[in-house]
Amino acid sequence: MALISPSRRLRRTPFSDGNEAAGVKGYTVYNHMLLPTVFRSVEEDYRHLKEAVQVWDVACERQVELRGPDAGRLMQMLTPRDLRSMLPGQCYYVPIVDETGGMLNDPVAVKLAEDRWWISIADSDLLYWVKGLAYGFRLDVLVDEPDVSPLAVQGPKADDLMARVFGDQVRDIRFFRFRMLEFQGRSLAVARSGYSRQGGFEIYVEGSDLGMPLWNALMEAGRDLDVHAGCPNLIERIEGGLLSYGNDMTDNNTPHECGLGKFCNTQTAIGCVGRDALLRVAQEGPVRQIRAIEIHGDRVPVCDRPWPLMAGDIQVGQVTSAAWSPDFGTNVAIGMVRMTHWDEGTDLDVVLPREVRAAQVSETFWV
Repeated sequence: MALISPSRRLRRTPFSDGNEAAGVKGYTVYNHMLLPTVFRSVEEDYRHLKEAVQVWDVACERQVELRGPDAGRLMQMLTPRDLRSMLPGQCYYVPIVDETGGMLNDPVAVKLAEDRWWISIADSDLLYWVKGLAYGFRLDVLVDEPDVSPLAVQGPKADDLMARVFGDQVRDIRFFRFRMLEFQGRSLAVARSGYSRQGGFEIYVEGSDLGMPLWNALMEAGRDLDVHAGCPNLIERIEGGLLSYGNDMTDNNTPHECGLGKFCNTQTAIGCVGRDALLRVAQEGPVRQIRAIEIHGDRVPVCDRPWPLMAGDIQVGQVTSAAWSPDFGTNVAIGMVRMTHWDEGTDLDVVLPREVRAAQVSETFWV
């Protein structure tokens, strides 16, 4: 197996020492940073995530900070989601689009104040697009990447662990809301959110020097809760229909194709640079869309490139993420499928690297 060669272009995180001490076995590269992918095994990590609690180094979810009088205007230019009713203390999932309506990112927007926002990004160089808009429109706003590194606590015991470190007030944080809570004399944004369906929190650690002290405090406080280092889990995210930017969608896809139409208020999100293009898409409807796909047979290999979805001799889509699900006893997958074949129960074939398998469009994702 080829190894990743370290260099200054591949950045460590404030929590890398903790990952290594916990026995991390694999990494990927995400926003030019290390992102752990496995500790014990993908299936063991999956089972533990569903039963206990894990601490995830997701510092690769870099923040794009907007600060200044035009911060709110710039934020609305980026997304077709109407942000006018969003209050400080809220987090919104926001599709970010270009002038054609193509997806550039699918981050979480964190509103700290009327004139200060963080955009917690997926894997793309969104900073440069935001800087370009700010400069091109001569907006009164500072756009930068602050020293903020998210640390996630995920799993059914996440509330208990977080309460031991931050106090019982964390239990009162509502979904996609955050509070400023103190750790070692510093105020940190703690949000009820995360890249799993098991529940939990994301802590926006402002200041790299606080990374390992917080990591160690969580690990010490959670010993009797069976806390482990973990990471976003491929099986669990596919079961839950959590999309991966760059895998399941790119700038060739609109939010409507990605099943994110509910996050688009195209009629009222005045100012969004892709609004006109998306108005046409909303009126006509997408011709292809994300669907849950069940692939029959034995365990599929790693999906490291799109797998064609075929109806006879005609390609009608592609599978972009797939894994064997121990809980559901089948191969679960995410695919982009043409409207002619996206109905529940439609039988298709998927072309794997060494064979062709039977597959079927599912009604919903598995959780």
